[in-house]
Amino acid sequence: MSVMASMTSPEHDITENSKIKIWFRFVPREDWLPYSTEGLWATRLSEDTARLENAPFLQDGVAEGETVRFTTDADGLHWAKELVEASGNCTIRILPVPSGPLGPSAQAVHERLAPFGLGGEVFSEDLPLVAVTVPADAELGQIKALLIRGQEDGWWHFEASCVTDAWRNA
Repeated sequence: MSVMASMTSPEHDITENSKIKIWFRFVPREDWLPYSTEGLWATRLSEDTARLENAPFLQDGVAEGETVRFTTDADGLHWAKELVEASGNCTIRILPVPSGPLGPSAQAVHERLAPFGLGGEVFSEDLPLVAVTVPADAELGQIKALLIRGQEDGWWHFEASCVTDAWRNA
């Protein structure tokens, strides 16, 4: 390893296609998790832009695949400034109802979404909140119908935190 390479940390690396964490600030919701920031993994595209690589649990208005512009603070943290290019994807959050037919099972949520090729990340074992990316070319009407039916049947609560016109019209 060269001396120059050993002096460069991942936080300060401006190499394109490197993985970085993009941080978002927001006002915490009343009666919800007390966080005011969320970090999302991203692929750096340039000195000040990156493409988000996972679905947010807390930040509204962005989805996996979006390109954002960021600034880097003195501590090397990358803070989102603005959306540069929308992905066309949607972000849906699903929280199973503990007393419902699925119980508090994130796995059961995954099983219901599997026929659509959808996966998702789980916040934690104690809070089985599932953040799902719905691709722009997915069967939006059928997915939306399943989510509504699941909520009506007491399986889960869900929210669409980043949607497109195609989702709204499905």
